[in-house]
Amino acid sequence: MTAPFSGCCNKTITITVTIKPLYFVVLQLNKMKTMKKILIVIMVLITCGISEAAYILIPMDNSQKNHLKAYGVAYYVLKNNLDVDWLLNYRGGSFCFKDLNVLENECSIRGVSFEVIADVQYSAIQQEIANPEVNQDIVKLQKAPKIAVYSPKNATGPRAERTALSLPWDDAVTLALTYAEIPYERVYDEEIIEGKLPLYDWLHLHHEDFTGQYGKFYASYAGADWYKEDVRLNEETAHKLGFKKVSQMKLEVAKRIRDFTAGGGYLFAMCSATDSYDIALAMEGVDICAEMYDGDAADPNMNSKIDYSKCFAFTNWKIVTNPMSYEKSTIDATFTRHVEKEKDFFTLFDFSAKWDQVPTMLCQDHEQVIKGFMGQTTSFKKSCIKPEVLIMGESKALDEAKYIHGEFGKGTWTFYGGHDPEDYQHHVYDPPTDLALHPNSPGYRLILNNVLFPAAKKKKQKT
Repeated sequence: MTAPFSGCCNKTITITVTIKPLYFVVLQLNKMKTMKKILIVIMVLITCGISEAAYILIPMDNSQKNHLKAYGVAYYVLKNNLDVDWLLNYRGGSFCFKDLNVLENECSIRGVSFEVIADVQYSAIQQEIANPEVNQDIVKLQKAPKIAVYSPKNATGPRAERTALSLPWDDAVTLALTYAEIPYERVYDEEIIEGKLPLYDWLHLHHEDFTGQYGKFYASYAGADWYKEDVRLNEETAHKLGFKKVSQMKLEVAKRIRDFTAGGGYLFAMCSATDSYDIALAMEGVDICAEMYDGDAADPNMNSKIDYSKCFAFTNWKIVTNPMSYEKSTIDATFTRHVEKEKDFFTLFDFSAKWDQVPTMLCQDHEQVIKGFMGQTTSFKKSCIKPEVLIMGESKALDEAKYIHGEFGKGTWTFYGGHDPEDYQHHVYDPPTDLALHPNSPGYRLILNNVLFPAAKKKKQKT
């Protein structure tokens, strides 16, 4: 039999005994004075065993065997309607929750390092974190966010085989979610136009081109089967939804995503989905697509018609008007940066955990200096970033930002430059990254910070 007992120290512990000893103790306690009662209880506890409330601590410092799957465990706990404490800046941003055998087993099965600690130990950790002189805090994660990935139907899934008609590249976020065993659903233009975004809490934008220029791959891949199929699918969907041009459809999708964010959604984007999104919003009503993309000429005065006020993140940029150029605007630093691979790093900012919980959560990592990686949009020139945007990761020597964040309406957005944190220069046709070879990737951790971020009960940001 298991029953709670409140002793003289106002602490509840669990006593596991058989019926006969417990019945005997109750009879004897009725006949004894208070001190003798306490002594009898102590003897019973020693004889029958004590099971104190315990916690599972998942350390996220260098002692962790698999950082990426640890996020999956935290999500699994939330999915089962249990709270998770995120210990900001404590041992790399550790997780802690009530100890259950099933959760210990889940950690073991997934290869995640964990420690079982008594409530007294966790109370000591909480007191340590509460010290006003310590840059740490605890955020309670309370609800598993429902996740959507904006991804085309012809994109290759993490476990699917590529074909001649599928897009010959992969997406770091879907790779991370799949490896961490965090469930998500795919949505694309049709689902968004149909108004399905409010069903989700968190939206990731696949490596998309919201300008209707198909990633400006025309010069290099116009004859490729996958490129032709991508054009066909997009034009077919646009016409089905009542748009004359793909660029018009993409603009409407961008506006629906904007409204999702304004209503309290969490938006995350990487690589070309970052700058192309802002470009699409800023160029509303202006034709920036050359004839090979939409059948007619682009507006020669496009750069005098940019409305920066519609952008989430960027300002003072110009459109790259050459239709054969791989670059879409002057926001991206890919072709202006001069750094060797071995010296390409970016540094995470150190925020106040007690006052600026949002950026602190998004920057939780076991390393502060992270190796760089390229993409169609590698990084953002600081001269093109709005002053109110929060820069969370930068390459100071190159005067560029890698990881930025902001608020829009009731929601938030995060842009992360580059294609794949564990593939420095991911080329078209390169195989997908095997995250089993990179279970402790600090670059991928930033992605997964954003996945758990919507589950947090947050304080208002002070920065």
